[in-house]
Amino acid sequence: MPLHVLIIEDEPAIAETLIYAFKEAGIATTHKLLGGDAITQIKQQTFDFVILDVGLPDMTGFDVCKLIRAESNIPILFLTARNHEIDRIVGLEIGADDYVTKPFSPREVVARVNAILRRTALKQESQHKNVSFVVDELANRIQYRGQLLDLTRYEFLLLKTLIQQPQRVFSRNQLMDIVWVNAENTLERTVDAHIKTLRAKLRAVDMQSEAIITHRGMGYSLQA
Repeated sequence: MPLHVLIIEDEPAIAETLIYAFKEAGIATTHKLLGGDAITQIKQQTFDFVILDVGLPDMTGFDVCKLIRAESNIPILFLTARNHEIDRIVGLEIGADDYVTKPFSPREVVARVNAILRRTALKQESQHKNVSFVVDELANRIQYRGQLLDLTRYEFLLLKTLIQQPQRVFSRNQLMDIVWVNAENTLERTVDAHIKTLRAKLRAVDMQSEAIITHRGMGYSLQA
């Protein structure tokens, strides 16, 4: 399937030039004028990249970035009419991967997107591979022994956390802080419940699976 980029930009002329440039590069696009509409779209559809204007009518691009980062590690590139260093620094500090100052070359934006996606793919390949697991962080998917797992959002985040640091023992509190960072009224037994469902899904692929280890009184780890 072709790459799919979400463009969040309130100036139609700018959006149209980007849409055309991405189309020429064989990349699909979806365009949203408002940050709120874009957030709703991201929850309903999978994208490979986000182009995000800093100045939006309903909310700042910085706020949109924070909301996206609370749920996803999808690469983000800021478009900004501001040339102040502080704006660029803020954008990068809250989780953006790059920025482009207006006016810009649409072809340069496409080139930067492709470069970031290549770097991200290489990083994932080197960091997110386990003997039995492969994490596709762009698509929020995990394969186990060559089979794609059907995971909920929290199951994905929980398993990804364990995969990233095999053999590390995570306490329930640590997992709650990492996985359920923005979920209110979450109890420690929520971690246990998700571990139970994850084990069931792993054993549906391999009946002998003992990938997730329980350390009594301590927490959980992934067997290397």
